[in-house]
Amino acid sequence: MIFLYLFGFLPSIIWLLFYLRKDVHPESNSMILKVFFLGMAFAFLAIILEILFRKLNFKNLSYGFLLNIFIGGALIEEYVKYLTVKVSVLKNSELDEPVDLMLYMIISALGFAALENILKITELHPYLEIADVLGITIVRFISATFLHALCSGILGYFLALSFFDLKNRKKLFLMGLIGTVGLHGLYNLSIMRIEGFLKIYLIILILIILAIFVSFGFKKLKRLKSVCLI
Repeated sequence: MIFLYLFGFLPSIIWLLFYLRKDVHPESNSMILKVFFLGMAFAFLAIILEILFRKLNFKNLSYGFLLNIFIGGALIEEYVKYLTVKVSVLKNSELDEPVDLMLYMIISALGFAALENILKITELHPYLEIADVLGITIVRFISATFLHALCSGILGYFLALSFFDLKNRKKLFLMGLIGTVGLHGLYNLSIMRIEGFLKIYLIILILIILAIFVSFGFKKLKRLKSVCLI
């Protein structure tokens, strides 16, 4: 079972090491671990909220499945990942650069994704061979785990911008949240409702758009002044 846990962590750890390299002034290991494991813990909150949302039973509505995908899935998950950062980082003295907000949002998301990966692998445990575990790990590395990191990175970008424009602070945050939820929900919709080549095309397109935006966000925030007074 420990073997399965290690494979559940692996995609998140690889992406974590990749994104930490983008920080010129590295965060403390204690803060990184704190946010990562809080992201894992808060994932349980997302699971509970998603279950409660589905109990509202929107299936009888014409587009009830869209509510479940975009609100009961994407919105809950994106807001919970943000909530992790809000309670652990926003008033912490280690938050001293705009780019830190993107990094901490990504760290939170990777903790969140690690729990998802572990639950997915252990759920299938009785039926899995080593090759199956490796296959699931690779697929989730390039898809679900990457998606979580990118979506949270985008929200972190808008969150950082909001501290430089207090007049439009809420507007910028909502822009980031709505955009992130929209792309996350479209990704989930592609996975669940679309078949064939179109599914693969949409998934790749969404991940590319997100990756380009996150790369742009990192470059822009690195040029902005310190936000140590947040």
